[in-house]
Amino acid sequence: TQSTWGLDQFSQSLSDNYLIQGVIFLNLYSLIGTLTGLPFSVYETFVLEAKHGFNKTTWQTFVSDRIKGFLLSVGLGSPLFALILWLLDSMGDLAWLYCWATVSVFLLLIQFIAPVFLMPLFLKFTPLPDGELKSEIAKFAAKVGFSFQGIYEVDGSRRSSHSNAFFTGFGASKRIALFDTLIKSHTVPELLAVLAHEIGHYKKKHVLIGSFLGILNSGVVLYFISLFIKNEDLFTSFYVQKPTLHVGLILASFLYQPVSLFTSFLTNALSRFNEFQADEYSVRNFRDPNALVLGLKKLSKENASNLTPHWFYVMVNYTHPPVIERIRAIQAI
Repeated sequence: TQSTWGLDQFSQSLSDNYLIQGVIFLNLYSLIGTLTGLPFSVYETFVLEAKHGFNKTTWQTFVSDRIKGFLLSVGLGSPLFALILWLLDSMGDLAWLYCWATVSVFLLLIQFIAPVFLMPLFLKFTPLPDGELKSEIAKFAAKVGFSFQGIYEVDGSRRSSHSNAFFTGFGASKRIALFDTLIKSHTVPELLAVLAHEIGHYKKKHVLIGSFLGILNSGVVLYFISLFIKNEDLFTSFYVQKPTLHVGLILASFLYQPVSLFTSFLTNALSRFNEFQADEYSVRNFRDPNALVLGLKKLSKENASNLTPHWFYVMVNYTHPPVIERIRAIQAI
């Protein structure tokens, strides 16, 4: 587009080095995207979420989250983008393979550093105090051979009344994280049934498979981009008069969007299948299907989930099956 070409011209006016030009272009492009999407984020948070009683976010927290998110994007993304540009410029036809290796290492590192250094920038993790819940979680984890580093309560209520539970990290460094809203609204058996579901994802290798598929997908994306990144017709179609690698990278990514939509059908279907497997693991190992059903009903009610979404909308957008389908599957075990 003309705006992309203008942004590239401005980036080139600030430096003669193509790597610096590329980093400046990427960050400015990202900033513009953030700013143009800001009104929609404000409406979603302070109008839609507030209308249904979910929003607890203050303006200070909202602005702080956006600033920290952008600064992290600049700090982590700039070196990675510069390295990718250098590889694309220096490594010939196999540059996409070197880029894939680089991105794969980056993705794996992020999964290790995010729980310790990045997530605490946005959420407060407090060790769960001693009590029935903590001891029961430890007993069940020991029973099924699930090692972890600690159990933490997350101050999710500072931003929203939505509930959630998740694990972070790998191996013995895994952390169990429970939103304070979840702890407040669920009984101990319900919480254990939900956690058994999450443990099921680890035991069924869903997390490992997901990481592998994420890395595989990045390879497919980079190979696709490599086919078009220097295509003159692509630049001409977007009115770019002086082709550059960093603009080509963005434009080629536009072409990948239809492919991405197709692959999302497959990954969403796999994710929904994994959820059924994790539910089954919870039922067979915690042996309290009623607790899991009650827990899912409460989560559905608290998050105002759509109980009867259209099947096509589910296929396109849902990573989890509708709660009614999950309950039917649980009761059939």
